[in-house]
Amino acid sequence: MVELTSEAAVIGIAVAATGYFESPIAFSLLTAVSVAGFISGFGTGLRLAAATTLAIGIPSITEGVSFQDDIRLVAQWAVELFLVAIVAAYARRISGEADERQAVALDRMGRLADANELLFSLHQVAQELPASLDFDEALDSTIERLRDLLVFDTAAILVFEESDGSWSVARRYGARLPSALLASDLPPPVQRAARGLLPVVEVPNALVANGPGLSHQAVSGLYAPLQARGFLVGVMAVERHQLDPFTDRDAELLAGFAEPAALAIDNARWFARLRTVGADEERTRIARDLHDRIGQSLAYLAFELDRIVRKDERGDQVTPDLVGIREDVRGVVREVRDTLYDLRTDVSDERTVPSVLEEFAQRVSDRSGIEVRVKTDETARMPRLQERELWRIAQEAIVNAERHSHGRRIDVFWLSDGREAVMEVRDNGSGMPVGSVGRLDSYGILGMRERAASIGATLAIDSVPREGVTVRVSLRAASA
Repeated sequence: MVELTSEAAVIGIAVAATGYFESPIAFSLLTAVSVAGFISGFGTGLRLAAATTLAIGIPSITEGVSFQDDIRLVAQWAVELFLVAIVAAYARRISGEADERQAVALDRMGRLADANELLFSLHQVAQELPASLDFDEALDSTIERLRDLLVFDTAAILVFEESDGSWSVARRYGARLPSALLASDLPPPVQRAARGLLPVVEVPNALVANGPGLSHQAVSGLYAPLQARGFLVGVMAVERHQLDPFTDRDAELLAGFAEPAALAIDNARWFARLRTVGADEERTRIARDLHDRIGQSLAYLAFELDRIVRKDERGDQVTPDLVGIREDVRGVVREVRDTLYDLRTDVSDERTVPSVLEEFAQRVSDRSGIEVRVKTDETARMPRLQERELWRIAQEAIVNAERHSHGRRIDVFWLSDGREAVMEVRDNGSGMPVGSVGRLDSYGILGMRERAASIGATLAIDSVPREGVTVRVSLRAASA
C-alpha cells in the first residue's frame, strides 16, 4: 500500500504540473486506481479515486477560466476514475473466487490422490494375504504383509479364545512376549482396541499417557481390533521404540488392512477346528471298520489258540491244528492288507465313482468268489465331497453283503446327472433278521447313516428274508 500510495502521489503531482485533467498524461491516473481496486478491493479503489479527483479537481477549478467547463471536466474524470475502481475491484472478486474454486479443486484432487494411493497399497497387500486355510501360514503371511505396509519395531497378533476369555499371542515380531495373557493383563491400549469402538487406537506417546504398550520399550503404537462376521477375532498391534509417532495415514492403512487380515485368520482358525472334528470322526469310522473286519478274525484266532493249548496239554496231536491256524493267520494278514487298501481307495478329480466301483468290485470277486456286477449311468459328476461319502456308503454295503448275506451275487447301480445321484447295492442272500434293519448299535448301519446325514442324503435299507438286502441312498443337489 505504501508503494501504491507513493506511485499515485507522483502521478498526481505530474498531472497537476502539466495541466491537471487536461494534461496529456492524465490517463496515468487510471492505472493507479485500477491497481488499487484489483489489489485491495472496492474500498481502497474508491477511496483512491475520490482522493485523486479531489487532489486534481479542486486546483483545476480554482485556477480555471471557465467554471462550468472545469466542473464538467472534473465530473467526467471523477466518473471515469470511480468506474475504473469498481471494474478493477469486481475483477479482483471474480479472480479471487476462481482462485478459491481452483484451490478447493486442487485440495480435493490431492485428497483423492492420497485416497487412491492408500487403496492401491491396501489392495496390493490384501492380494498377498494367504488363500491357504492353514492357520500358521495365515498368521505368518499377515505379519509379512504388515511389514510391507508399515515401519515398526514390534508387532503382535493376539487371538481371542472364546472358551475361557483368554488371549493367545499367536504371532510376535521384534519382542519377547508370553504365549498367553489374561484379559486383565492386557495393556490399556490393547483393552481399548478389544472393545471394538474405534477402528484404530492411536498412542502417540506412551511415556505420557495411555501406556504402556505390549513391549516395555514401546514409545508409540497403533492397535486395531480384528473383527470378522461381527465377532472379535483378536487385536493387531504395531509399536515403535522411538518418539516417532505413527501418522494418520499409517492409522488408515492399518484400519484398512485389519479387515481382510481378520477374515483370513478367522477362516483358517475355523478350518483347523473343522479339520480336527473331521479327523476324529474319520478315526471313529476306521475303528468301526477294523472292528468289523479284523476284530472278529483275531477273536477267532485267540479261541483257536486256547483250544490248541488245551489239546497239547492233554498230549493230543496238534500239528494239523497248527497248520490250520497258520492258514487262518495268513487269511487275517490278507484281510488286513485288503482293509488298508480299501481305506486308501477313494474318489478324486481323476478317479470317478464308476471307476472306483469297478476296481473294488473286481477285488471283492477275486477274494470271495461272489459275482459283483456294476451298472453305471453318469452324465455329470456331483461335488467331490458328496461323491466320496456316497462311495464309502456303497463300500460298506458291499462288504456287509460279502460277509453276511451268504449270497452269490451283488448288484451295484450308480446314477448321476450332476443334479441328483442314486447309489443302490443289492444282494441275493438270506436277508437280515427281522427287526435288525433299523438297529442303531450296528457299526455298519450306523456308519452309513452318519455318512448319509453328513451330506444331506436319504438312506433306505430294505430286507426280505431269503431274497436279500437292498441299500439305497439318494442325494439331490441344493440348487436342483
